[in-house]
Amino acid sequence: MVLDGHHPDTIARAADALAQGQLIGLPTETVYGLAADADNPNAVAQIFAAKGRPADHPLIVHVADAQGHPQGPSAAMAHYAQAVPVFAQQLIEAFWPGPLTLILPCRPGIAQAATGGQATIGLRCPAHPVAQALLQACLQRQPPIWGLAAPSANKFGRISPTTAAHVASEFGADLLVLDGGACAVGIESTIIDCTRGVPVLLRPGAITRDDIARVCGQRPLSKEELSAHTPRASGTLLAHYAPNAKVRLMGTEQLRSALQLLGREAPALAVYHRSPLTRPGPGIALRAMPHNALAAAQQLFSDLRDLDALGVPLIWVEAPPESADWEGVRDRLERAAAAG
Repeated sequence: MVLDGHHPDTIARAADALAQGQLIGLPTETVYGLAADADNPNAVAQIFAAKGRPADHPLIVHVADAQGHPQGPSAAMAHYAQAVPVFAQQLIEAFWPGPLTLILPCRPGIAQAATGGQATIGLRCPAHPVAQALLQACLQRQPPIWGLAAPSANKFGRISPTTAAHVASEFGADLLVLDGGACAVGIESTIIDCTRGVPVLLRPGAITRDDIARVCGQRPLSKEELSAHTPRASGTLLAHYAPNAKVRLMGTEQLRSALQLLGREAPALAVYHRSPLTRPGPGIALRAMPHNALAAAQQLFSDLRDLDALGVPLIWVEAPPESADWEGVRDRLERAAAAG
C-alpha cells in the first residue's frame, strides 16, 4: 500500500514494520529503496529474495543526519565503520546528507548480510526529508535501528524507481511504500571507495569527480587505475538498469543515419534523443532527453519506464556528451545497453 510519507503516523507505522523485520518502500533523493533493518539478517535476506538479487552483491546502508539527532551519523558510523579516513570525513562534512555513498572498513561481525560477506560496508546519509524522518524514528527506538539497508526498489538489474507508483508496480499492494514524491536527483548515488588510502570512484552520480577533488584536494582514481582489491559495490555490474526492450546507445550521426535507412517501413521502436531529428515513420515513438545533465538524470529512469511501457522491442538512445557532468547518466545508459 502507498501512504503519505510526510505524515507522522505513517513514519511511526513504517518504523514499527522495520522493527518487526518487514520490508518497506522508502523515498530518497536519488531513487526509491527497498528498506530493511541492516542489522537483521532475516530482514536483509528478504530484500535479496524480493529483488532476485545475488546474496553476495552488497547493499548500501542508510544512516541518519547528525543535525536531527544528538547521536546522528557519528554514532551510526561508529556502529558500522571500523575506520574513517581523513578524506572520507571531509566528504561527509561536504556532502552529507546527499547522494554520496562511502565504502569503509566494516566492524567485524556487523551487518554481514548487507555487506555481502565483505570486510567493507557502503554508508550513505540521504537528503530526503521522509527518509530522514524514518531514520530518526528508527534511531529513537529501543533498541535502536542504526541503519537501513536499502537498494533500489526494483527487480534486480531492471530500471530503478523514482516514484512510489513505480515501487508498487514492482512489488504489489502488500508492500508498505512511503510516498515522498518524485525523486529530485533521479539516479543512484556516487560511490567512493575509501578503503585503499585514496578516493576511488566506483560509480558516478550527481556528485562529480570535480566535486570530490575540490573537497579532498585529490582527484579520485577510477577503478581501472586502481583495480587491485576493488570491493564489490551496488550498481557496478556491467549490465544493469535495463528495461524489457533492448537498448542501443548510438552517436548523434549514427542515430540519424540509422533512422534514415529505416525509411517509411520502420519497425516499432522508441528513440530517446537530444538532437533535433527528422520525423521518422509512424511506428517510431520519440522522447526528447533534457539538454541539462541534472534534468536528464532526474528524468532518465522515468522516461525509460514510459518508453518501455509502449511495448516496443527496441529503444535507441542518443549517447550523452562525454563531459564530467553527464558521467552518471552515461554510466546508467551504458549498463542498460549492456543488458541486451
